[in-house]
Amino acid sequence: MILEAVEDIINRDSSLDEALLSVCRLISKDVPGCDWVGFYIIDPQNSDELVLGPYVGAPTEHSRIAVGRGICGQAVEKGETILVKDVSKESNYLSCSIDVKSEIVVPIRKDGKIVAELDIDSHEKANFNAEHKEIFEKLCEKLGELF
Repeated sequence: MILEAVEDIINRDSSLDEALLSVCRLISKDVPGCDWVGFYIIDPQNSDELVLGPYVGAPTEHSRIAVGRGICGQAVEKGETILVKDVSKESNYLSCSIDVKSEIVVPIRKDGKIVAELDIDSHEKANFNAEHKEIFEKLCEKLGELF
């Protein structure tokens, strides 16, 4: 199960970036339709900005995102998971690729404060559902231990 595999990654003696990259690879390999998997981390120098961390998938020009901008910025601003079944219907969507059709963004908290987020894009519409949301939220709860 993916949550147990993430627990193993967390318990390894590796750097934050190595652990996050391992999680990206795990999700990309084990969860169907996860075409881009990555982390955005709150900039410690500017808490109003997210900085691209480890990821798996096509390169993105969005290496920095303002809180409130796009789905990633909205997830931090609202402090909640955002699941988008069809990105073409979102007015505040930042396109990483014309192939992306759906997205889920899950905040990661340390001591109750958002420190990062998991961002997953799919080339399929409505790829993510309530079950994905629940699993990724549990996964991100565990990942908070790394920060």
